[in-house]
Amino acid sequence: MTDVHAVRSATTTSRAARAVVARGLFAGPTSDTPDELYAEIVRGRAERRRHHVRVGEYSHISTNTYFGRFFASYWQRWATATEVRFEGRIRGHGRVSLRASDTNGVPRTLAVHDVGTGDLSLSATLDRFLDGGGLWIEIQTDDEELLLSESRWTVAAPTTDRRTSLVVCTHNRPVDCVTTLRAILDDTTALETLDRIVVVDQGTDRVEDQPRFAEVAGDLGARLTYLTQGNLGGAGGFTRGLYELVELGSDPHTDVLLMDDDVRCEPEVVVRLSAFARHTAVPTIVGAQMLNLLHPTQVIAGAERADFVDLACGRRPEGAIGESDVTGYFPDGTKNVQDRRVDADYTGWWACLIPAEVTRAIGYPLPLFFQWDDVEYGYRARAHGFPTVTLPGAGLWHADFMWKDWDDWRRYFNHRNAMITAAMHSEFPVRAIGRTIRDHLFRYVLAMNYGLAATLIKAVDDFLEGPGVLADGGVSAAFAIQEERRRYTETTLHSVHDVPGLPGVEMPIARAGFEPSRPGLVRAKRVVQQATGRLPHHGGLIGAGEAHWWHVSLFDRVGVVDAGQNGVRLRRRDPAHLKHLSRESARVLWRFAREGSAAAERWRAAQGSLTAPASWRRLFGLDEA
Repeated sequence: MTDVHAVRSATTTSRAARAVVARGLFAGPTSDTPDELYAEIVRGRAERRRHHVRVGEYSHISTNTYFGRFFASYWQRWATATEVRFEGRIRGHGRVSLRASDTNGVPRTLAVHDVGTGDLSLSATLDRFLDGGGLWIEIQTDDEELLLSESRWTVAAPTTDRRTSLVVCTHNRPVDCVTTLRAILDDTTALETLDRIVVVDQGTDRVEDQPRFAEVAGDLGARLTYLTQGNLGGAGGFTRGLYELVELGSDPHTDVLLMDDDVRCEPEVVVRLSAFARHTAVPTIVGAQMLNLLHPTQVIAGAERADFVDLACGRRPEGAIGESDVTGYFPDGTKNVQDRRVDADYTGWWACLIPAEVTRAIGYPLPLFFQWDDVEYGYRARAHGFPTVTLPGAGLWHADFMWKDWDDWRRYFNHRNAMITAAMHSEFPVRAIGRTIRDHLFRYVLAMNYGLAATLIKAVDDFLEGPGVLADGGVSAAFAIQEERRRYTETTLHSVHDVPGLPGVEMPIARAGFEPSRPGLVRAKRVVQQATGRLPHHGGLIGAGEAHWWHVSLFDRVGVVDAGQNGVRLRRRDPAHLKHLSRESARVLWRFAREGSAAAERWRAAQGSLTAPASWRRLFGLDEA
């Protein structure tokens, strides 16, 4: 077991007396960002701007909001700071209150100041928030307006001087990548937080060919490192950045912030993740929360864990918010801002900070191409004594997962990598996991998701083959599964006006009934109906949210709306596919039952070699240079 307290020690340098750990922001980085995420007008009127708020006469505003709160519970649990101050500049007159909540969201007042023009400083001891709760500011005015600016949350500066570097992994999203870089470049505080910015471009549509890139690169100067390489997926792109900064970097105590290219970046995420990481008691992986891009006030999860028997990630611990509006209120009047502190087992890599000490102690990510690489790394860190914290109030916007269709070639990596992660970080109960695989296969085949069934079968076969399937970082597997899926016509997306063999008149909306209370009996009945062709319905159109196996399997052929709402997939009963995939399902389940335990042992034994610097040097082609 690594001594995490020992690796936290580092050369100390003199620092300023206070460190800014969050800025007081009152509006988002873009005009289409909802202001309610930053400051709420309780009464009257206020002018909310990025770095100041002007509160009108007889008005009341509150920063008990997603970006406006200081999440005191997380600081008391994981950081060494014992006191926090809210500081700012006031012009005008009014009352500023420092408010706090407990784990149930019940508010209390810590300090009230009637202020006039001048400096503002309100302090709170971080001693009553271990189970939950946060801090925020409320401003009330009478017959004069009040302007608050230069506001910030500060704590005593740490003794260890650490810097953060950013890694952006990109693949054929050059416009998005340049936009993300520009957002950080335009925020002086966020930019000054970063020592280096490494862009790893794995696409054929290069970022460097974008007209705006030259200007961005010029402005970033020596801070920017732009690298190109073949597509090794998200795991390969992020690991290349980690390798450059940890293996080849000169700073032994750097923090590496990984960030997706296709996010709407809130630059404050750089400030808050970096500040929190510098104050943690032990080296800690610190992740941002993801807000939905199409529904910008929704957070997908307050924290996440994996279920290794169900081969599922994205599960929420008890008490964590999930896919809900963080500007909303509960029936009891408390705000949906997750007052209760919850622990994360891992955190997503849309924005995730990894201390170099963690990577040196546990190795680099597995070469999984993508899907589950972040999950596996979080669990591996936990096994070595390094915690993961998903920090509320540190967030950015990413494409909504609910708008991504499950019937996709990427599911191969989801299924295969889930098994690999379960093998490495659980007892790997073969019988229970085999039931999960069996249930998936039953649902896919009965719902005429033939390509998806074939995708899962290949994932299981490749898991059982063992670590050799990762020899090229997943490149050949990505090509192979796409080729395999072309054999199944229902994997093709069609315009709703041109679904082959299913005219518009034969596509009335087919609503799903209630979920069956005895699914085993219904499944047996559907097997007979699908095998004999004696189905109650000929055609129809099923919405993405109603494409349940027990509903789709009632049709001989049916159009299913894609989750992205871009078109329709035609699922059609095919006796040949049904027979072939049923046999293949039985074969792979039998093989998994016989070989699953031995395969899991091989994966565990290979972990060290797969995550070693030498393995990644070979994949990057650096040994050939």
